[in-house]
Amino acid sequence: MSSPQVRRADRMMSDEHALETLARGFSGRLASVSEDGFPYCIPLLYLWMDGELYLHTTSARGHLRANIEKERRVCFEVDEQEGVFDYGRFECDSGLAYRSVCLFGRIRVVEDRDIKQRFCEALMAKYGKPETLRPKGFFPRIDVITVYAIMAERISGKETALPPLSEQWPAKDRTKTPNASLCSDGL
Repeated sequence: MSSPQVRRADRMMSDEHALETLARGFSGRLASVSEDGFPYCIPLLYLWMDGELYLHTTSARGHLRANIEKERRVCFEVDEQEGVFDYGRFECDSGLAYRSVCLFGRIRVVEDRDIKQRFCEALMAKYGKPETLRPKGFFPRIDVITVYAIMAERISGKETALPPLSEQWPAKDRTKTPNASLCSDGL
């Protein structure tokens, strides 16, 4: 597993805040590793349900399924951004206000039809249109999707808050290279 140390400890989220971010996120990226060692990453809708991360794909065997049949260890990442802000007088003195959570664990195929049904209902509750007149709870293609669950072995989150305007440039100058100056010829 990757190193459990977060390089920027000042940006580390509490476990509770990381789980809240994970639960409310819109979509995330699932990373797996192929037999030849190349990483493979795909965006997916997901749910945090019963203390595990759930997602689904078609039941057709493809790149993802081949990868997890060979290696069940995966990483799932979700992020939210609040915007870019200036902290110094040069164009490169910019930062991103964000939250991100990485979940590391082992993925498995969910075979239990009742759990698949609950997953589909919860997925529609999260992503569907509540005012729809379409029948609820009926999923005629439930047998042609594969539902996966990831039991988290480690979850880590980082964030940088959007600073108030009084802490952004030009109100406050936090230039990383304060002695730098533009040359007279513009280079």
